[in-house]
Amino acid sequence: MKKHSRVAFVFLILFLFSISLAQGKNGILRGRVSDKSNGEVLAFANVYVKELKSGTTTDINGYFLLQGLPSNKKLTVVISYLGYKEEEIRVKLISGKVVHLNIELSPAGIRLQTIEKIGHRVSKSNATDIGLQRLSIREIKQMPRGVEADVFRSLQYSAGVQVTGDMSVKYYVRGSSGDQNLILLNGITLYNPFHALGIFSAIDPEIINNMEFFKGGFTAEFGGRLASVLNIKTLDGNSKRYSIAVGGSYLTAKGLLQGPFIGGTAIFSFRKSTETKILEKFTNGKSLPIDFYDYSFKVNYSDIFGVSGSKISLFGFFSKDNLKYSDPLRESYFWKNNCFGVEWLQLGDSPLFFKMNLSYSNFEAALNPGLSKIKPKSNAVTDITVDSKFIYVYSSKNELSIGIKIKDVKTDLYLQNGNGVVTDLGLNGTSISVYSKFKLLSNENFGLDLGLRANLTRMQKRSESGNILEPRISLTYKIFPTMKIKGAWGIYQQEMATVENENDIISLFEPWVIIPSNIPIASSRHFIGGIEWNITEKWQLISEAYFKKTINIAANNYKKILPSDPDFVPGELEAYGFENKLQYVDNIFNFSASYTFSNVYKTVDNWVYYPGYDSRHMINSNLDVNVGKGWNVSLFFIYRSGLPFTKTSGYFNKLDFISPFFDNRNLMLSKFPLLQDRNSSRLPDYHRLDFNLTKKIDFKHLKMEMSFSVLNIYNRKNIFYFEKKTGNRVNMLPLLLTGTLKVRYEF
Repeated sequence: MKKHSRVAFVFLILFLFSISLAQGKNGILRGRVSDKSNGEVLAFANVYVKELKSGTTTDINGYFLLQGLPSNKKLTVVISYLGYKEEEIRVKLISGKVVHLNIELSPAGIRLQTIEKIGHRVSKSNATDIGLQRLSIREIKQMPRGVEADVFRSLQYSAGVQVTGDMSVKYYVRGSSGDQNLILLNGITLYNPFHALGIFSAIDPEIINNMEFFKGGFTAEFGGRLASVLNIKTLDGNSKRYSIAVGGSYLTAKGLLQGPFIGGTAIFSFRKSTETKILEKFTNGKSLPIDFYDYSFKVNYSDIFGVSGSKISLFGFFSKDNLKYSDPLRESYFWKNNCFGVEWLQLGDSPLFFKMNLSYSNFEAALNPGLSKIKPKSNAVTDITVDSKFIYVYSSKNELSIGIKIKDVKTDLYLQNGNGVVTDLGLNGTSISVYSKFKLLSNENFGLDLGLRANLTRMQKRSESGNILEPRISLTYKIFPTMKIKGAWGIYQQEMATVENENDIISLFEPWVIIPSNIPIASSRHFIGGIEWNITEKWQLISEAYFKKTINIAANNYKKILPSDPDFVPGELEAYGFENKLQYVDNIFNFSASYTFSNVYKTVDNWVYYPGYDSRHMINSNLDVNVGKGWNVSLFFIYRSGLPFTKTSGYFNKLDFISPFFDNRNLMLSKFPLLQDRNSSRLPDYHRLDFNLTKKIDFKHLKMEMSFSVLNIYNRKNIFYFEKKTGNRVNMLPLLLTGTLKVRYEF
């Protein structure tokens, strides 16, 4: 422990020492960019200083900071954002002082979406953002809707992201399993954020401001997962006026209330299932008597300690699903999320940011067998996390960050496997990790993010504790004015996993557990390289290639026949591939097309096979047209080569007891399938075309938004699976028409 304490001490000393050397006499410009109509922050807006021909972008919280600017001289600052009118501000800086600006941009209106490119390339010329995709709620709402706009369903249109069918929005990134994705909602870890057996997300898109999606190579501030990070930020609430919104679809009714609050803003949302018959379209006509809800709140207090821009936010998110059949011989399920968090962002009279998150996350799930023959199952996860960090921006634009995360987790699991052996596993532990990273941004043609994460304690004591240090690096170099090469490398570790039965076509129960001490810590190494080419002002090509090797994955022990046998065995995974994306953007049209090649192998018990989500080739394309006068039309096409499956080669008959008493009258001749090697065959290719039409109507106080979607326009019969016992083919989603309506009234 002394060694670990020394590591943390060295991190702190280096941070404080570097700040002491960063005394400058130049001016400092800091600001917050927001929407003039409602006060919501605008993440990733462009901030450009005309005289210096350089700039930056706002972060996920809408803030920017520019150091080393000439003082006692007036500068012209241009702020632009997609869909908003450009703003130009004249500002005079004072030597050694921070000048803070609260900048509000006006929406361009609904007649024609204005797309500003001022300073876009200059501000991002050295950004170390390989594998990073940013999405706004506007982009999510323009995508076709399974039933309504959905956070996770929108990810399936991204290069490198796989799904296994129309029924589930669970996603797999660059060959890794679903439990290796970190999902953060305002800094809170969500363990199972799905409704209706995973058909769509439990996070209502109406509360979302923006999202960052790291497909790999993520930097040192993120830990605990091997594959990807989805970082979601919610709205703060309307600071200008009170508003109430109601909406509905074929599945849910929802409401949202927001407005100014004492010292800040507040927002409350609620969504409840109404008629669930439309879900039968996703389940091949089978009834799904599910009842669910989700609600959230957020309260923000601004200008903490009298410093403009500082704030404290209180956030809560709660969801619950119940699946209960009227037939007493059928099983029932329930699962719920309860999350609460406090986020404190403090600014000062120097280019130093302080941010702290305190969060509580609880997930519970249970299977009640009723009078069925299914065995009971239950799972509970409790996660208490403290995450704090300092960020210092030098006059040279370079940045230094240091942070510490303390995570205390308790998991309980009860189930029986196919051999009837009981697993009753209760584990708890605390992990403490510190990180530091340095961003070199002083050179306009070269950017470097060099980070180090140190694991001081583990959730479980192991003979093989894995790597104490997780080094990570990402870089960008502009070889031509219009072309950049990018790269990333890093080590990532994970101490939790889901108990997933890979033989299940549809997994109804995926419990989370801390990986027991008999399994070494799962570890992955990422190697990523790419090129970004701005062909013209409107055309852009992005190509990325990746390779990752993952060891010590906790896999189910299907050979467990005694209670003393381990529940998990270690496995390995190797994935590689490349992605190409071509994009065109102008005032009216937004077009993109991507091609993904991927290959993934998994090894468990010396058996090499393809996981069920492995698809060799994938093509995504979309065309979005801003027709004007509030009309927007979108077309999306998806193609995926066939997924692996285990083929049935024949059947055999077997006598089966239907009662515990040996009696000829209680014997039944049952039909059992003979299976080939696991996932040694491939399903036919998958493809479909989707359409979305949106209309916005804007009155003085009343605003309406109507959306109409058609999924699988040409009614492609995409196969979902073959039933093992009968060999019958089960197809995915047929042609589906959906519509949503939202009405908002502002006081």
